[in-house]
This record gives sequence, structure tokens and C-alpha cells, in this order.
Amino acid sequence: MKIMSSIKINGYRGLWFDLQQRSAYGSKYSGGLGTYTAKHHPLAVYSEKAQKTFFVYGGTTKADQRHLLLMVSYYDHQTGLVPKPITVFDKEGVDDPHDNPSINIDEKGYIWVFVSGRGNVRPGFKYKSLKPYRIDLFEKISEEEFTYCQPWWINGSGFFHFFTKYQDGEPRYTDDGKTIFTDQRELFWNTSSLDGRTWTKEQKLVGMGGHYQMSHQQNGRLITAFNWHPQGNVDARTNLYFLQTRDLGQTWQTADGSEIAIPLENPQCPALVKDYQNEGRLVYLKDIQFDLAGNPILLHITSRHYEAGPEGNPRIWTIAHWKDNQWNFREITTSTHNYDMGSLYIEPDGTWRLIAPTEVGPQEHGTGGEIALWISQDEGQTWKKEKQITDNSPTNHGYVRRPVNAHPDFYAFWANGNPDEMSESHLFFTNKTGDNVWSLPYYMEEEDEFVAPKLLD
Repeated sequence: MKIMSSIKINGYRGLWFDLQQRSAYGSKYSGGLGTYTAKHHPLAVYSEKAQKTFFVYGGTTKADQRHLLLMVSYYDHQTGLVPKPITVFDKEGVDDPHDNPSINIDEKGYIWVFVSGRGNVRPGFKYKSLKPYRIDLFEKISEEEFTYCQPWWINGSGFFHFFTKYQDGEPRYTDDGKTIFTDQRELFWNTSSLDGRTWTKEQKLVGMGGHYQMSHQQNGRLITAFNWHPQGNVDARTNLYFLQTRDLGQTWQTADGSEIAIPLENPQCPALVKDYQNEGRLVYLKDIQFDLAGNPILLHITSRHYEAGPEGNPRIWTIAHWKDNQWNFREITTSTHNYDMGSLYIEPDGTWRLIAPTEVGPQEHGTGGEIALWISQDEGQTWKKEKQITDNSPTNHGYVRRPVNAHPDFYAFWANGNPDEMSESHLFFTNKTGDNVWSLPYYMEEEDEFVAPKLLD
């Protein structure tokens, strides 16, 4: 058993990153990306027994550095305080938030942190807390190949893990005749024993040339939605697909319950929800949910172009809702960037709630913007902007994350940063109504073991 010693950091400092794929209107995506990507999930989990929301993020050592630290911490709902965050893993020079972590809690209260790798270049890691509901010591369980980790705990069974592996792709050709060899992102899954130490052999779910996915679970039923990268080209991502399993992957079905054989290899397969390629639209996945009847809801943005700037407009926040044995599509609002990312909430009283950077931010064409709260009372058919949660911010906010079992006092979690130039990146959370926003302390004094997050004006 390898134990990683507790390494406390004196503050909550998010990672700043720039993909360095720039056009006239800025980077393809950049800024404060501590809660990136949309394909890492969950990033936070509320435990009723512990009365704490545990969360992870990509941190860094200093404001002027891009040294990735994989961080874990919690918000104590009884005291209203946070401790110094803990480094679960130091990426030792890596500055890429694709290596960010995901988190979940098993039924005995142990905290699990899955550290994403990057293709076959950097491995992924699984860590388990040494004690239930404690973050001071972690045991390394495994080192293996996985990216975009999405671990779901199933009571009485163990983990079901959706993840991505990079496979050698077919060559594709640019307009000027250049040959590009791409690593195709293919979707896999496997399951664990009840103690999380033994895992089944990984199985391929989808391999049609490349994919991104988002997933969720409810009472052991697992659902996933994904797009398609023609010829492995992520900048051509399009189409929307859906699969589900009720028996931990022994069989898979489409939304109408029809069984389907995996791995999927044909882009025109029965799992296709909408052929966006035929409409000339790109697809950027944001969130996936269940309505009160257990029907799936797919939140995504469609766009005309992969680069930042007005050429991609309109960028449309869209809902695909399975109801009455068909997919129903509704538009919520528009956005200024493909990588604006928010979260969808379906509440017991029937309210649908979207918290997302839908409003123009100080860096207009950059990733993120100002955070707004949108409400629907008719299952997504019509939407109203209830309020703007952030306003007059110095830098854009982005990648708003929904905790599992979200507590009303820690309902959404995100980071900010300047997408146009390197900046500090702070971490924030808001309550259910969006009336209050708190920032986690960027610096903590050496003698401060616990502090109260700052309530913003």
C-alpha cells in the first residue's frame, strides 16, 4: 500500500491555460480552467452524512505559474468554513488541464479521486482516501491509461467508469494537401469490485472515428451522450448520440429501449439522436440529466465554426429531451463561445434550472462570460433568465459544475480567468437561488487551518 502524505496548499489557486490555437478573435479556448473539462465528471459531491461538499479542481503553485496540481478539498456546511486544500497528485511540470481530476464517494464514505491522463502520453491514476470522509491521506490504487474520467458509484456494486482512450487514427488531408495523423478518441468503460481494488477488463463502447461524451447515473441506470469526430477531427465534431444500460454494461439500449450491440462503429447507427452534420452544425456537449420520470435530457451548444469569434454564431444552447417516445428539441439562449460550459438541474418540484456563462463577459470573444440563472417551469419548452449571478467582473467566468446531490448552499462551482492573457484564476460557488456568490481564499495565512469563503458584494 502506497500512502501519499498530506500536502497542504495555502490557498485556492486555479490553473490558467491556453491551448495556443489562436485566430483573429483569440484562442480556441483559454482562461481559468481549474474546473475543465465538461468530460470530467463529477467534480463535486455532497455527503449528507458528513455534511460536507467534497470537490476537486486543477490548481497551481503560484499566480504566475502553470504547474498543475490535482487538488481536493471540501466545504463544511455546518461551520461555513473550508480547510487548506490538499494536493492529491503533483503533475510535476504538466500545465494541461486535460489532466484534471474527478471525484466520487463510495458507500462507506471513502473519497476517490481519479486523475486523468492524456492519451498514451501520460497515465491516469486512481486514489482512495485512507479514512472515510477525510482528505488528509490518500492511497494510490492504480496507474493506467485513461482520459476524461467519469466514475459513477453504484451502491451494492462498485464503480462504473466511463473513460476515453486514444487510438491511432487514419490520416486525413488538409485543403493545402498536408497529411495529418490523428489520435482518435474512443469511448470505453469498466467496473470495479465493491472495494474498488479489482476492475474488469475494459470494453470499447464507441469507436466511429472519435468522440467526446457526458454521462450520469440514477439508481444503477447509466446513461451517456456523445458526439462524433469525422476522420478523427475534433474541430469537425458533430451529431448527437445516446446510449443507456440498466445492468452495468451487460446490455446496451437506445432511448426507446431497443437493444444495440457495442462497440458502435457506424455513424448512422440507431443511437443517433440528431444528424447535425447534415445541418452543418458542430456539437459541444455540456451536461446530461434525468427528468422526474427518468427520461434523459441532453444539454449541448451547436455552432457554425470551431474558432472563436462571430463566424461561429449563432451558438445555441439546446436541450434534447426524450419524451412521448421521441426526442424533443428546445433552444434556451445563445452564447459567445463554443466552450462556454454550464450545468443543468432538475428539481423535485419540476423546476429546470440552468446555471451557465450565457452572458457576454469582459473578454467578449473568450471562453466563458458572466454567469446567469435560467429557469423553465414546463420541462424545457420555454426558458426565462431569472437573474444574472455575476456582473461587472474583471475576467470571464466559466465551466460551471453541478455537484452530485447538490446542497442548496453549494449548488454550482466554477473558476474565472482572463482568456486573452495569463491571469490569476479564482474559484467560486453559489447557492441554489443565485442570490449569493462566494470566492474561495486565493491565499491563506500559515496559521489559518480553516477560513470562511468571502461573500461577494
